Amino acid sequence: MITDGDVERWLCEDVGHHDVTNQVPGETTGRLVAKEDGVVAGLDAALAVFEYLGVDAEAVADDGEPVADGDRVTAGQRVLRVRGPAREVLRGERPAVNVASHASGVATATAAAVAAAREGAECSPDADPDAVRVAATRKTTPGLRGVEKRAVVAGGGDTHRLDLSHMVMVKENHVAELGFEGAIERFRERVSFATQIEVEVERPEDGVRAAEAGADVVLFDNLDPDALREGVAALPADTLAEASGGIGLDDVPAYAATGVDVISMGSLTHSADALDLSFYTEG
Repeated sequence: MITDGDVERWLCEDVGHHDVTNQVPGETTGRLVAKEDGVVAGLDAALAVFEYLGVDAEAVADDGEPVADGDRVTAGQRVLRVRGPAREVLRGERPAVNVASHASGVATATAAAVAAAREGAECSPDADPDAVRVAATRKTTPGLRGVEKRAVVAGGGDTHRLDLSHMVMVKENHVAELGFEGAIERFRERVSFATQIEVEVERPEDGVRAAEAGADVVLFDNLDPDALREGVAALPADTLAEASGGIGLDDVPAYAATGVDVISMGSLTHSADALDLSFYTEG
């Protein structure tokens, strides 16, 4: 959900205290256009910017058909149309374009990773193409987590946990402080029945150890596909297996072929290239 507070922060950052540039009289129309093929996202945020400024805006293609987050777009396609006071249209342009471009880049990167995972799983007897998921992480831009996580969903990915309250993750720092079984036991005693516990391990054999200690999800961190396959094969059937740690798009098929349930990629949110979108006014 995009709030007025979100939009106010974006506009305040860009407009500042004395905007001379956009003191343009009269009414105008404008359009947001994709300059390259991709998966569009962040349209709700772009619409919210214009609507906050009193500009009529709708997400429609050139033929008048609605455009929604998750739609594939082609270079030259209109994704948004606006009409209103020229000053407000021009003021909203840059924040709207920036947030939609960034979100669309995340969605496009996610869609590519999901396709790569399916390709890898289809080539392996150990994997189910319909079961393996590509997930984001908490490596998001402060203030834009909601936008980025929704963009991941638009690209066909999984949000993973949205914040620290959604799942307990036992990482190496917890193990260093409390010990392996000690950390899992401590959090198991304190967690709600509705909250899962995930345990990060760095050796294939520690996956079973984590599952036996009460982990619902085992995160195999920084393992190559061969080591990951070994760790996944040893887990109980009711324990989910996740792979993470520097996995790039080119690596995804090999990891998906191991039979892992989830492939997590921080790059989906922190390194995705923005989709090239441009805004044009028509007078």
